[in-house]
Amino acid sequence: MKRPVTWYSLLAGVSILFILYALAKNYVFDPGAESFLSHKTVLNRELNLPVWLNVMYVHVAFACVAMLSGLLNFSNRFFKKSRKLHRINGCVYIVSVLLVVVTSGYMAPHATGGKISSMGFNLLNLIWPAITITALVQIKKKQILKHRNWMIRSYAFCFTNMAIHLITSLFHQGFGFTYSGSYTIGVYCAIALLLIIPEVIIRTIGRPRWIAASR
Repeated sequence: MKRPVTWYSLLAGVSILFILYALAKNYVFDPGAESFLSHKTVLNRELNLPVWLNVMYVHVAFACVAMLSGLLNFSNRFFKKSRKLHRINGCVYIVSVLLVVVTSGYMAPHATGGKISSMGFNLLNLIWPAITITALVQIKKKQILKHRNWMIRSYAFCFTNMAIHLITSLFHQGFGFTYSGSYTIGVYCAIALLLIIPEVIIRTIGRPRWIAASR
């Protein structure tokens, strides 16, 4: 008898595929980011390409680490196996998020779409660490359910890049908008979606068994 596909299995599949795609695209097939840079027509400041590329490599690497470490910490099996590893992995996640935010802060002024897109990324760079730190504060208070819910909200932002590019493709290829305009729309729509979707998930899945058992 086949095992049913769980929400976690679906999340794991999407996350791992996206990690492999991001690593292959940015380090193997297009390490110079030529495809992405070709759309940058309006920049707030001059782009220092060698520095920008190195920052992008760090950004992509730690975005993948954050996505993987966050995925592991949502695993019931991983939590039950060792709470110490869960805590260590949580620290890895937080450090990775902060590094992604710092590198994003450097790249924000060079965002496709100009100043409006840059402002969107700066907003993201405030929201994500604030949510992540709130999750940390909740677990320090031993509020396990609240910690889990804030981590769901935080983990959603690991999919920022995916959401932006899907929405950009929809508006650019589907509705015929310019790429830069589509990208700007993608940034702000991604923020909205990544704030709304976790709330739907939190209200849908309820309290998991491992939280009830740990209290």
